Amino acid sequence: MESLLSFLETLPDPAKVLWVALWLGAATLLERAIPLSREPYGKWPHARLNLVLLGTTFLINALFAIALLKLLPLAEARGIGLFHWLELPLWAEVMLAVLVLDLVAQYFVHYLLHNVPWLWRLHMIHHSDTHVDATTGTRHHPLDYAVRETFSLGVVLALGVPVAVYLLYRLLTVVFTYLTHANISLPPALDRAISLVFVTPNAHKFHHHESHPWTDRNYGNVFSFWDRLFGTFVYDDTTRIRYGVDTMPADRANDLAYQLSRPFAAGAGRARPPRVGLG
Repeated sequence: MESLLSFLETLPDPAKVLWVALWLGAATLLERAIPLSREPYGKWPHARLNLVLLGTTFLINALFAIALLKLLPLAEARGIGLFHWLELPLWAEVMLAVLVLDLVAQYFVHYLLHNVPWLWRLHMIHHSDTHVDATTGTRHHPLDYAVRETFSLGVVLALGVPVAVYLLYRLLTVVFTYLTHANISLPPALDRAISLVFVTPNAHKFHHHESHPWTDRNYGNVFSFWDRLFGTFVYDDTTRIRYGVDTMPADRANDLAYQLSRPFAAGAGRARPPRVGLG
């Protein structure tokens, strides 16, 4: 574990970009081999918008990385962060960090993005994709992604998570982001079995259904047991899934200017269904 973290501490930025490209490419190849939906669509015109938003994600990542590298030494010097107070073995520190990051910076913030009206305005751009595939994992309004990064930064500082441990978790989320959004179908029994612990391609597709209640289920990113614990897990027949957002026109799904401006339009998001509780 120490050698892995030492390696990650010196991992150059081009290698991080390559990691993203490799998993996006791998998921895209799997879509050709084991597709869930065979409905034809313009894959590359569809991908253009999502890849443009991937560019804004890289930029926001870079800005928050600069903030993190400036704030972490200050927090460490002042003894801020749970890990500075506890003497845990390295493996326990890594496991705790991964669990808390996944719970707070993924599950909890995702729940807020769906249930706080002004946050849903930002997040519905991710859900407006009418053909969910691997590139959908990159489809985030810049302000939506900034909210997510703010929560991540808060968790890292509150725990005193070393940069290498945080990077380890982020590399793990890349794998799950592309595989769970990918238009792929695992054997049903295998997908259901894996979904007892981890988020799977089928399980996440219900989250992209166009309407309530499935839209407000399966918030998890890496671990599915958060949804099971808080009563927000669903698993059903994938043939019943219809992608998109029922309050947004499907013919504007790939319109970049529309998608970026939609959160600020009059009446955007007003037709959201009643909030789903955690119990």
